[in-house]
Amino acid sequence: MFKDEEQKLEKYDVIIVGTGVAGLFTALSISPNYKVLIVSKDKIENSDSYLAQGGICTLKEPGDFDSFLEDTLRAGRYENNQDSVRVMIENSPMIMERLVEYGVEFDLNKDGTYEYTREGAHSTYRILHHKDVTGKEITNKLLACVKKRQNITLREYTKMIDIIIEDNVCRGVIMSYKNEVRPFFAREVVLATGGIGGLFTHSTNFRHITGDSFALALRHGIKLQNINYIQIHPTTLYEKDINRKFLISESVRGEGGILLNKAGERFVDELLPRDVVTDAIKKQMEADGRSFVMLSIKHMPKEEIIRRFPNIYRHCREVGYDLAKEDIPVTPAQHYLMGGILADTYGRTSVEHLFAVGETACNGVHGANRLASNSLLESLVFAERAGWIISEEIDNIPYVQSEVSLDRYENTEKWDEENRQIIMDEIKRRDREFYDKWCDQ
Repeated sequence: MFKDEEQKLEKYDVIIVGTGVAGLFTALSISPNYKVLIVSKDKIENSDSYLAQGGICTLKEPGDFDSFLEDTLRAGRYENNQDSVRVMIENSPMIMERLVEYGVEFDLNKDGTYEYTREGAHSTYRILHHKDVTGKEITNKLLACVKKRQNITLREYTKMIDIIIEDNVCRGVIMSYKNEVRPFFAREVVLATGGIGGLFTHSTNFRHITGDSFALALRHGIKLQNINYIQIHPTTLYEKDINRKFLISESVRGEGGILLNKAGERFVDELLPRDVVTDAIKKQMEADGRSFVMLSIKHMPKEEIIRRFPNIYRHCREVGYDLAKEDIPVTPAQHYLMGGILADTYGRTSVEHLFAVGETACNGVHGANRLASNSLLESLVFAERAGWIISEEIDNIPYVQSEVSLDRYENTEKWDEENRQIIMDEIKRRDREFYDKWCDQ
């Protein structure tokens, strides 16, 4: 039983679990009058947001609203929550302004206007970017702003073990900090832990992103939605015996990159939605008897490739490929979760005072398949709205310190393995076909 020893008792107004753009932006959107703790299971910078390459969608003019909406719905197979999609699109210009205020730099044309790009399933150019490291640029600038806030405490290598819930009310989080498992209490808790890539043998995600929030949701009866809607990215660099796959951004295909089979023939329209392209690649690999297909962007001048995709070009050179001179082998890998903890457009879940934002949340904006470059936008829009509502209601929420038994967490490795099995069993229950096709055991 946890003893009320003053040196171990920690309480905050808000605890945010996760240091990707969703967690950081939520913190920045909360009034600085409140004490906020943000924790990361790994290094603070090691979030999947940091890895995002292609860019971030925005409504660049009012006349594009209907097209942006339709592109998102079509990619999501019309299973999207249209209210959520509208909120995302309507708020996108404001989010871009806020990012620029926080110091984010987007690529510009020679005349000083924004340089937009296009990716698969987009009917026009509406994606802002910072070279091919947009996620890194946004994450770094938000993190710098968070570090300047006196009301915010950042901790890395702090692992969420469980959520403290009483009578459907969240009271805090049980975490492992400095090799000790103990409770942290808060009036509001925000889950921004990302997706489930670490559960897959081949994924673009960091290995520590293991769906902890979803396992705890299943343990506590917190409502989930579409947990089996898992996106497989069509193009990651094929490197034998490398588990975390290096993403070859969809913007490479958006700028004219083509996919080729074993005979050097183009076999698919590269700008179709991701799930369609992924299925075509998988079928072609089976037909070719190979674990990859080839991607060619040799039509672009070398200087343009280096300018537009410096990170991708550099990584490919490091492993022996020159994008300007040769095709590169690519293969599908787990990339993104469209489902998650059921949340409204303010991040509120089925448990009082528990919020979910970013890839951890499912407000229905993505439907059955995410439109390229909507992930960063979705995370930021709904994170900001969560921060707003938290600031509005927190003064009316009492701080409650509960008595917590820690006996069940003595073997954290066993607890983690149980969590993994809980999630995989739920995916299998909901979609056996997907499970057999993509889920490694």
